[in-house]
Amino acid sequence: MYNVLNKINGPEDVKKLSLEELNELAEDIREGLFHRLTKIGGHFGPNFGIVETEIAMHYVFDSPKDKFVFDVSHQSYPHKMLTGRKLGYIDDAHFKEDSGYTNPEESEHDLFNVGHTSTSISLATGLAKARDLLGKKENVIALIGDGSLSGGEALEGLNVAGSELNSNLIIVVNDNQQSISETHGGIYKNLKELRDTKGNADNNMFKAMGLDYIYEENGNDIEAMIRVFEKVKDIDHPIVVHINTLKGKGYQKAIEDKENWHWVLPFDKETGKTTVSFDGSEDYTSIAREYIMNKAKEDKAFMVITPNMPASVGLSQKDREALGMQFVDVGIAEEQAVAMAAGAAKQGAKPLVVTNTTFMQRCYDQISHDVCINNSPVTILLNYTSFDGLTDVTHLGIFGLSAFSNIPNLVVLCPSSKEELVSMLSWSVDQKEHPVMIMLPGNKVTSRNADTSYDVIHTFKVEQEGEKVAILALGDFYQRGEELAQKMKETFHVQPTLINPRFASGMDIKLLEQLKENHELIITLEDGILDGGFGQKIASYYGDSNIKVKNYGLQKHFYDRYDPEELLKQEKMDTQSILEYIKSVL
Repeated sequence: MYNVLNKINGPEDVKKLSLEELNELAEDIREGLFHRLTKIGGHFGPNFGIVETEIAMHYVFDSPKDKFVFDVSHQSYPHKMLTGRKLGYIDDAHFKEDSGYTNPEESEHDLFNVGHTSTSISLATGLAKARDLLGKKENVIALIGDGSLSGGEALEGLNVAGSELNSNLIIVVNDNQQSISETHGGIYKNLKELRDTKGNADNNMFKAMGLDYIYEENGNDIEAMIRVFEKVKDIDHPIVVHINTLKGKGYQKAIEDKENWHWVLPFDKETGKTTVSFDGSEDYTSIAREYIMNKAKEDKAFMVITPNMPASVGLSQKDREALGMQFVDVGIAEEQAVAMAAGAAKQGAKPLVVTNTTFMQRCYDQISHDVCINNSPVTILLNYTSFDGLTDVTHLGIFGLSAFSNIPNLVVLCPSSKEELVSMLSWSVDQKEHPVMIMLPGNKVTSRNADTSYDVIHTFKVEQEGEKVAILALGDFYQRGEELAQKMKETFHVQPTLINPRFASGMDIKLLEQLKENHELIITLEDGILDGGFGQKIASYYGDSNIKVKNYGLQKHFYDRYDPEELLKQEKMDTQSILEYIKSVL
């Protein structure tokens, strides 16, 4: 096994191989992908479909002198295996050495730490422009999938490349006819037209932007890809190399079900079934899905908008079909999703925007300008908001609270139970006074009575009356607040006041004043960074009083692939560390 791959320690070794050996290398790479992905999961379909292309890239071009820029990194695994990191795929002991995304700390062959989509062309235009300014000579190659082309930044990059550059820039468009889910948008009609005519259609969006263009139908043929790359190597102007590939090539189950095999949990190769066991209990994603499907049936004004992330709320293809006109996937285009929702709300619809927190970072302007300045009753539901959700540095959800809770007019809600999530969704979608953002909890589902209305915004809920110490535990940290309160009672024989703030975007001044009467210490717990977060608002309010305030949250830091519980201990946010602090001040 790995007879050829074992010989590859860098791109220079790829260039020594015969065509027969190159094809054997492709088989070795797929076996390596199977080895890693069956055991720890990751991006499956994109990487299986790009193997031959990346072998050809390294055969023809000279990385790192020639610059490779990968879009979103969903298709960078073969590249990593060819650039000295094969052990991260074929040896269990080295899995943790590979991030799963391009990472300059890992290799000189990776230029950027990239985990968000539609960026490669824009990054490449910068590399090309700086190269020209500095009088350098090298190829700049941007690899982007067809799904990523729907992102506005990708189109902006194409526009600049076709108008502002007059030198080498090679844009490889990997067209596998699939995004994360199915593709959406008018550009895919043109891509199909180009595929159907083998690149000869009169209508060509790349040429319309001023770019040269070449089409290769056999993107999974190493020999064909070598020929096309040799044609464009050292070219003196920007060109699009449009290639047709098969997502999931090498595994029939992935070919037949491209959406569910885009990213996978550990699985059994023979059956395709996940090897990760679940306890069968409810999760907040499925609860959100159930609300959506029921609401759509009873209210025709309700609609769901997503930027190619229906899975963020568990909407299957069957669900999307059932929703019909009440479901809109705008493709990878977060800004469009939010602005469209603002327009829909203005017209009287009840829009719910759903995606992951990390991707909503792109929409700060649309949320602030299009939604909040206009006070549009748009509801935004974000998944993976938690510190123990996605832990890759490019996908962290811990910045959402501080980033969005400080936008005027935006009501940010943090449910702490199943009932609160449903009641907050129900209230938000139907009300007409506020734009609302709801942070989907990332912890184990709990059940507790919840209010049905949140009309009086920024009112906190006292769940347990006490004295001396008040614990304000926000959102999915409420369970940690419950644990802390119980441990305090057992350890110090003090019954603290336990508060469920619910609102992250404002303060309950009346309650905060009442706490002054019989409390000495206020503790805030939040699932996000401290800077600009919920706790700092509380501390600022009590700044000139005699009450001591201790904020618990994460530092403003790009954490990467951490163990969540170890991180809590590191930041002294675990229950035992907090108890030790309380003991020192009481």
